[in-house]
Amino acid sequence: MENSAIKILLVDDEPDTLEFINYNLEQEGFQTACASDGREGIELAKNFQPDLIILDVMMPEMDGVEVCSQLRKLPEFKQTIITFLTARHEDYSQIAGFDAGADDYISKPIKPRLLVSKINSLLRRLQEEKTNNNIEAGGIKIDLNQRLIFVQDKKLSLPKKEFNLLCLLMSKPGRVFTREEILHKVWGTETIVVDRTIDVHIRKLREKIGNDSFVTLKGVGYKFQA
Repeated sequence: MENSAIKILLVDDEPDTLEFINYNLEQEGFQTACASDGREGIELAKNFQPDLIILDVMMPEMDGVEVCSQLRKLPEFKQTIITFLTARHEDYSQIAGFDAGADDYISKPIKPRLLVSKINSLLRRLQEEKTNNNIEAGGIKIDLNQRLIFVQDKKLSLPKKEFNLLCLLMSKPGRVFTREEILHKVWGTETIVVDRTIDVHIRKLREKIGNDSFVTLKGVGYKFQA
């Protein structure tokens, strides 16, 4: 897909940051729209229908985590890429962001070339998700287009990170995925994620799908047992 066909929404309460990011993305040929607060961002997203949304975490009245959570509740934004823009690295803020449905983080201060590289990587990931075939193993079926899980023909909807983690593990049943691989493929190479974040998501998958489907190799990683 050409950059000119890709729409990116920027939401940040700092005018200088908005102007800086907007300028660099326009130079790359992307279509952009800007909002200066969370509520405006939600309304603009509904009209603009972006492929990717960049949200500042720390905003007055409605922060980025709440904006992300509200957008993910709307069907049209189930597959939209949402990445946070933040200078904060506290564990709790990142876990809260991923639980709300974020795909990644972009750290301040912003480096233009790294920003564009990260965006291109996220867009490639989205395109791969759309073109891959459905996955089936161990009585579990994954509909990648609708982002639905069927466990023994019972429909189950998962948050984005849990869904992506399950897809990764089920893509090669029996193969051990190291913690480093999981972080790279599910959370992205530039994201700082604490080790327990993976453990929390595995625990949630076990609760929803069944403990026997996931095997822990202590100090190494996880595998899906079909």
